Amino acid sequence: MTDPTPSADARRWLADFGAALARQDLTAATALFGDDAYWRDLVAFTWNIRTQEGPAAIREMLAARLADTAPTDFALDGEATAADGITDAWFTFETRVARGRGHLRLKNGQAWTLLTTMVELKGFEEKKGPRRIKGAEHGVHPGRKTWLERRQEEQATLGYTEQPYVVIIGGGQGGIMLAARLRRLGVPTIVVERNEKPGDSWRKRYKSLCLHDPVWYDHLPYLPFPDDWPVFAPKDKIGDWLEMYAKVMELNYWGSTTAKKASFDEATGEWTVVVDRAGQEVVLRPKQLVFALGVSGYANVPKIAGAETFLGEQHHSSRHPGPEGYQGKKVVVLGSNNSAHDICAAMVEQGVDVTMVQRSSTHIAPSDSLMELALGGLYSEQAVKNGIDHHTADLVFASVPYRIMHTFHIPVYEEMKKRDADLYARLEKAGFMLDFGDDGSGLFMKYLRRGSGYYIDVGASELVANGSIKLKSRVNIERINPRSVTLSDGTELPADLIVYATGYGSMNQFLADLVSPEVADRVGKVWGLGSGTTKDPGPWEGELRNMWKPTNQANLWIHGGNLHQSRHYSQFLSLQLKARYEGLDTPVYGQAPVHHLR
Repeated sequence: MTDPTPSADARRWLADFGAALARQDLTAATALFGDDAYWRDLVAFTWNIRTQEGPAAIREMLAARLADTAPTDFALDGEATAADGITDAWFTFETRVARGRGHLRLKNGQAWTLLTTMVELKGFEEKKGPRRIKGAEHGVHPGRKTWLERRQEEQATLGYTEQPYVVIIGGGQGGIMLAARLRRLGVPTIVVERNEKPGDSWRKRYKSLCLHDPVWYDHLPYLPFPDDWPVFAPKDKIGDWLEMYAKVMELNYWGSTTAKKASFDEATGEWTVVVDRAGQEVVLRPKQLVFALGVSGYANVPKIAGAETFLGEQHHSSRHPGPEGYQGKKVVVLGSNNSAHDICAAMVEQGVDVTMVQRSSTHIAPSDSLMELALGGLYSEQAVKNGIDHHTADLVFASVPYRIMHTFHIPVYEEMKKRDADLYARLEKAGFMLDFGDDGSGLFMKYLRRGSGYYIDVGASELVANGSIKLKSRVNIERINPRSVTLSDGTELPADLIVYATGYGSMNQFLADLVSPEVADRVGKVWGLGSGTTKDPGPWEGELRNMWKPTNQANLWIHGGNLHQSRHYSQFLSLQLKARYEGLDTPVYGQAPVHHLR
């Protein structure tokens, strides 16, 4: 007798699971999961993005989907590993219509977490590797068209004499990545973007803006950044990369184009989208409409008494040009998250007198600590050396169910509190209000739950701590005067410029204006998990609301998130759209109900 290895344990579980599913034995299949088990499925079984929590929910999903899905060929992919009583294993599998990849965690011989993801649709694979197109037509072909001529013909006809299957509203990073995946899958797509060129949404921000996430976390699909790309990319470098990417990926990208109105015909299953393309009205009639407008809606600009009397300049952080031109001025920044800190730090760098007004507590995560403690194991040079590329890292990240994700993060931020105790103590001494999330789970959970309330510290926190950035906390601006602001504690601050670093509204504000308030309410709140924490009202939903999956409005989708999320989830959204384009049956299991409107 030999001791069982992690790989043997995983193979045995996969064999038992596959056999139970093959004979449609729900009792045997469910018995392979522990009482605290989770099965997260990205499209492969449910045509949805959904987590089944507990054996009863798993059995219910299998009862509804097993016969149609017809899963087979569960096979271990590489060697399993074991640590702290948990066995980790990768595996591959097939369904009736697709090939998939998954991840398994075993605890006491039973599944604790199971991830299943769709990789490709059978018969509709990307034309890559051995399937790549030849490109050249050898021989003599009278009247042949060159690549350029065919490309120019497509650009001249798509949207006019030929209709796209998908229209993506928003040509930032999310829209570009999704369009690239759809291009590879042969789905006719147009991206509509009000800015002139890809990357302009980055170029037009304040000049000191850089990514706060590291390069290993931020690659685009198919074309990773070069290996000398900066760890934290400056905004204009990202802008140029997006412009290049849209060109070489041959996207049908309509810059200088504004979507004016959209409506859906239930009878034909078709959208009518009216756009203004460089002054010309064009009517597009796609089957599928995707909103890819970032994580947020319109800029939140608070209505403050006396704003109309202000003799200086005031604008939202999204319109802030940078610190140049404000030397010798008094600047007040309302807000204390990422943009507020970036803007204040740039002001200090230019010798500008700036005061940050902090209304509520903020989570501060020092960049070096965040990179090492939270991201280093998956997204770093060392991770790459350990064989964990960003594709693998994305799946590891996705394999942790949202219900228990905070328990993985709490120890990270407990260690951060110790490591950066001196900075935190000096910030609090300066009056800065700190938090680590409602349950101590830190930055990423705040991002998922509410999309706000944090700053990745790349230097501004020291300026707050040492007084270079003046601070007024536990107050709001109560009134704006011609040359000053009055705070809620009665303090008056002289001001020549007021910057509202006050965040953004919900994404479905765009739906209300572009489609209708009724459709916006049918879709409901976008983003958040239903955790019951600050700004994320319950009930628990288990996945991000309305993101990358079917919404309650037919043929309407929402895509967005940071670079990592846009890269990872664009794969699953593109496969859902491709399946519908090819006329495959796509019965959605577990359509999420709407608990919160706009």
